[in-house]
Order: sequence, then C-alpha cells, then structure tokens
Amino acid sequence: MRTRGHRSTGPTIDADDRYKWVALTNTTVGVLLATIDSSIMLIAMPDIFRGIGLDPLLPENSFYLLWMILGYLVTSSVLVVSVGRLGDMFGRVRMYNLGFVIYTFASLMLTITWMNGHAGAIWLLAWRVVQGVGGAFLVGNSGAILTDAFPSHQRGLALGINNVAGISGTFIGLVLGGLLAPVSWRLVFLVSVPAGLFGAIWAYRRLRDISARSTDPIDWPGNVTFAVGLVLVMVGITSGIQPYGGRTMGWTSPYVLGSLGIGIALLAAFAVIEARVRYPMFRLPLFRIRAFTFGTLSTFLSALGRGGLMFMMIIWLQGIWLPLHGFTFEETPLWAGIYMLPLTVGFLTAGPLSGVLSDRYGARPFATGGMLGAALSFALLELLPIDFPYWAFAGILLLSGLSMGCFASPNRAAVMNSLPARDRGAGGGMNSTFQNSAQVFSIGIFFTLMISGLAAALPAALTAGLSAHHVPADAVAAAAGSPPVSVLFAAFLGYNPVEHLVGPAALAHLSPADTAALTGSTFFPGLISGPFEAGLHIAFAFAIATCLIAAAASLFRGTRYVAVEPETPSDTSNPRVENSI
Repeated sequence: MRTRGHRSTGPTIDADDRYKWVALTNTTVGVLLATIDSSIMLIAMPDIFRGIGLDPLLPENSFYLLWMILGYLVTSSVLVVSVGRLGDMFGRVRMYNLGFVIYTFASLMLTITWMNGHAGAIWLLAWRVVQGVGGAFLVGNSGAILTDAFPSHQRGLALGINNVAGISGTFIGLVLGGLLAPVSWRLVFLVSVPAGLFGAIWAYRRLRDISARSTDPIDWPGNVTFAVGLVLVMVGITSGIQPYGGRTMGWTSPYVLGSLGIGIALLAAFAVIEARVRYPMFRLPLFRIRAFTFGTLSTFLSALGRGGLMFMMIIWLQGIWLPLHGFTFEETPLWAGIYMLPLTVGFLTAGPLSGVLSDRYGARPFATGGMLGAALSFALLELLPIDFPYWAFAGILLLSGLSMGCFASPNRAAVMNSLPARDRGAGGGMNSTFQNSAQVFSIGIFFTLMISGLAAALPAALTAGLSAHHVPADAVAAAAGSPPVSVLFAAFLGYNPVEHLVGPAALAHLSPADTAALTGSTFFPGLISGPFEAGLHIAFAFAIATCLIAAAASLFRGTRYVAVEPETPSDTSNPRVENSI
C-alpha cells in the first residue's frame, strides 16, 4: 500500500498504468479552473461593478478596472517559477494540492463580500490576487506532475490535452461569465468553490509524489528581485495605456517611466544574482539545452502575438459588429463569447491530435507549422471588412484555433521532455512565466497600437457625427477630447459609449429623434469603424510579425530531444539525450 504525499520507490509508473490517467484528468481540471478564472471576469465586469456600486469608466476607478482584469494574471506570472521550485523541493503533488486549497478559499471569500464602493473593489482585488497565488500553484506544478507520470513517448498526448484545456479555459471563461453574471455577479466566483473542493479532495486521495526531491535551498534574493521587478514592469506597461497630462497615453508619465526603469533595473540585478548564486531560482544552465531555449522563446513569442487577440476580437464584436447586427450593447458581452467559440473548437481539435503525432514525429514540424498557420489567420483577419460575413470570420477563427493548438501541445511537450527530472518544476515554471508575462505585455502592446490608430482619426469622426445630431458644441468638444482608451473600455465592457461620452445632461436637451439616433445600436459602430480599422491593421501586423518570428524560433529547436537523468545527481547542466529523430 502506498502512502499519499510521499515518494514511492521502484518502477511505480509501469506497475500502475492507471495512475498516469488519474494524474492527467486531475491536473487538467486544475489547469482548466485556473485559466477559466483568468478570463471569466472580462465578460462579467459590468455586472460586478454594478453589484458593488461603482462606475468602471470613471477615471478614479480605472485602477480597479485594470487590476481586477490583470491582477490574477500578473500574480500567477510572477509566482509560477517560485512555486515550481517549491514543488521540486517539497513535492509537486503537495504544492499542487496546496494550490487547490488557496484557490478554493479565495473563491469563497470573493463570493461573500458584503462591502460596496471602493472598499468592495479593494476586497475583490485583494482576493483576486490570492486566487492568482492558488492558480500559480496549480499551473506551476501540473506540467511537472504529468511529465513524471507519463513516459516520454506519451507526454505529447498528456501535455497536449492539459495545455489545450488551459488555453481553452480562457475562452470558456468568456461564455461562462456571460451566462452567470446576469443572474448574479457572485456566481462568477461561487462556481469555482464546489469545483475546487472536488479537485482538492480528488487530488489528495489519488495523486502521489513519484519524483526525487531537490535539497537545494530557496534563492531568496533571486525570488524577491524577480517578483518585484516583474510586477513593476507589468504595472508600468498597464499604466502606460492610460491617459496622462492631456496626452492619449501615459508612456511619458514619471510614474510609468519610474516603474519601468526600476523594474528593469531589478530584473537586471536578478540576472546577475542568478549567474552567481549556487542554487538559483532561474536555472540558467537549462538555457544551454537548445530544445528548451528555442521552445521557451517560441512560447513567449506566440503568447505575445496571441495575448491581445482576445481583447481585440471582443472589442470588434462588442463595439461594432454585434450592434450593427441588432444586438443591444448590454447583450454583446455574452454573444461575443459565443461567437468566438470556433477558436475554442480549433484548440480542442488540434491540441490532443498534434500532441499524439508529435510523440511519433517530433514537435518541430507541428509547432513551426502551427505558428505559420497563426500568421496566416491574422493576415486573413486583416483582409476582412469591419462588417464581415460571419461565416468568413468563424472560418478564420477556426483556422487560428487549429494553428495555435497545433503549436501549443507539441511545443510544451518538447520543452518538458528536454528538462532533467529534478528541474521539471523550475523549468516548467520558467516556461509558464514567459508565457503569462507575454500575455500581459501583449495587452499593453495591442492597446497601445490600437489607441495610436484611434487617436489620429477618432476626434474628427466624433466631432462630425455628434454635430450632425445637434449635440451642443461644449459637449462635442468634451467628447472629442476624451481619451480613446475610454471608448475602447466602454465597448469592451458592453456599455453604450455615446451615453458616456456625451452625458445624460446633453442628451436631455436633444430632440427624441436625435437622442434615439445617438443611443441606438448603429450610430457608434458606424462612427468608430474607420478609426478602429486603422488601429486594427497596425495590431494585426504586429501579431503576424511575432508569429513568423516564433515559427523561425521553433524551426531552430533541433530534432526531438528527451533528457535522461545524468549519472551524477548534482549535474543538471548537461543532461543526456535519450533519442533524437
């Protein structure tokens, strides 16, 4: 009889073939929950802010809006390497189980808040950060648990299913948030509690640690400089898209420049520390492994191109296409998630299949081809008119999902296969950190490019459109002078942007015909289509470039590489190759 939570001796995996499928199903549930919560609030945000009595579009509330969306992702990005390292030291299953406990408790606390206004927003923001800690423990150890449980010739399938569940969770969260939030915003958080309890009990009863523990101590200087530096860089990037001093964006503000400068300096100090300490947090010798280096670089670049895509698609659908096709602005958040389902279908189809095939033929052809297909899908999206036929849009989204699924599963399996067993937690966490960080960077880059495109044409379009409907000159000037990011946020949250731009006082002085025209479902989409299209072309061009560079990085990863434990336990810098094809 085996003892839960302890290392077993002997050939456990061969003796109990069923365990690997238990590990796969449980870690897939854990990763799915963690990634659903990274996106479920995107659609539910209007209902949440109404529930706590705050207007998210007011300048003083923009901090809450951004960090309720990004706080979870930033926290998990910063901690995922550290928790992977803790898994190497104290047991990956033990740390994974702890993640379920933290995640479930934080979800419960998010549900039971009794406060409103700013106090309620701070409560939600704080517990979202704690929930992100739990998510980091789940994501940071799941890949290592699977790599331990499955032999090298089946890891592509296992990690493919796990990775596809994770990426699909971000899109499932959109639909789930749209369904639950109109009933009650608390359900957005409450739905995670029974699922988290089930996963925690199941993991405690059925999972076990089967890998050797690392006795190396924690690198505290590296952990602190990395965490603070990365947080400051992410704070600077997300703050840079907000207006400052009469400018459309805040990239020149002292706060942004200071955050970026100090953050980069701390990350530079982190690199120096990691090169000198005996037991580093970031195992820099792992970058001597070609398959790990180019696989991780491909991960970063693909996430950089993909991360902002979801936001651009949501704004495109909610702010323009769905209102033009008869949906009210209040209905658009839910239907935007539903209309993006072909992307999820593509992920679910290609991910496991490409994982199985990569076990046989290697990751390079599938991962490289997937990034080329993703670049093609972005190019096709750029060719679409703003008011597109849905069948064409759905077909391109399906191609994008198939391409990204074809990349993600083989690439992650190749990265994990390249790692020595004792470094799988830290190495897998490093790969996840690059992926999660790239998603945050991508949001800042995509919004910056989009705002740049809007800033050139939106003021003139607003002035002409509002003046044509007899809006008072002072209200026209105020609306035309509004920062473009406020228009994007309004469309993103499912608000009618004109009502917020013009204001109820100005609308009250207009004729019923003018008021109905301005607040109807076609005025704003028609007004913004031209400026939005200009920004969209810039954003898609960036995405195409990053996908092509990711394809090149994937091509240089080399042939199939599987690390075997070195004969000297302390030597992890030069793992041997099991096979290459």
